[in-house]
Amino acid sequence: MELRLLATFEKVAAVLSFTRAAAELNYAQSSVTGQVRALEDALGTQLFDRLGSRIRLTEAGERLLPYARRMRELAEEARAAVAEAEEPSGTLAVGTMESLTSYRLPPLLELFHHRYPKVRLSLRPTLGDETRRALRQGTYDLGFLMEAETEHAGLEAEVLAVEPLALVAAPGHPLAGRRATTADLVREPLLATEPGCAYRDLFERELTALAPVEFREFGTIEATKRAAAAGLGIALLPEVTVAAELAGGTLVRLAWEPPFTLRTQLAWRAGKRLPAHARLFLEQARRLVAEEA
Repeated sequence: MELRLLATFEKVAAVLSFTRAAAELNYAQSSVTGQVRALEDALGTQLFDRLGSRIRLTEAGERLLPYARRMRELAEEARAAVAEAEEPSGTLAVGTMESLTSYRLPPLLELFHHRYPKVRLSLRPTLGDETRRALRQGTYDLGFLMEAETEHAGLEAEVLAVEPLALVAAPGHPLAGRRATTADLVREPLLATEPGCAYRDLFERELTALAPVEFREFGTIEATKRAAAAGLGIALLPEVTVAAELAGGTLVRLAWEPPFTLRTQLAWRAGKRLPAHARLFLEQARRLVAEEA
């Protein structure tokens, strides 16, 4: 079996779309379809059920998938072993999130751009569940998580830093300057990014234990900060994302401490041997995020 065919099969199995697989592999869709059919012919069995515009793995495809991953990873290990002494190179698909990409990762990205130009970083903006799923499927090589839990089924993870949170509001807010209780917060207009973000979901769970609440959603951290500064409500955000506004006085920190702790982590699929350029990324992320935390 050709590694090229197995790699194409693995990509199609990960995204369950010939069209999307072709786009991510930079192939024509007809090439992807032809390679999958060639693999099916070589194995003498069908690997995908075609259901109109949708596809799914057959039982044979499900059995082949872990072997395809292992063969690809062994090939990557072999290439890395031969090139270990050379300049780090290769592509890394990294799941990340706005709070890290915009506020913690720029020094890391700058380092790789200047010092390791042959390492091509592809940052994929996703939240926790989607990042974990992509790591298990092999779509991502590494993924940043900001979660309370540090154990994730099917993954290995390293904690890089505890991520402090800040409850913020506009200067002059009635809760500024005194200790706030959770009961105080449920009576306030609440601002947030989209659901699925760990700190927003944990905050909502804490508040709804007392009373039903509704959030006004602004999609991004920047939009949420602007809304808070304009006096539209209060927002719980990672401290690193509001440090400049707190220092400049456009936001104030309310005296309420979250009863949960988030940890920034870097994760990868369990059992996967990270190639040299991925290990380098992990080492530099460990150093730089720890320095910034």
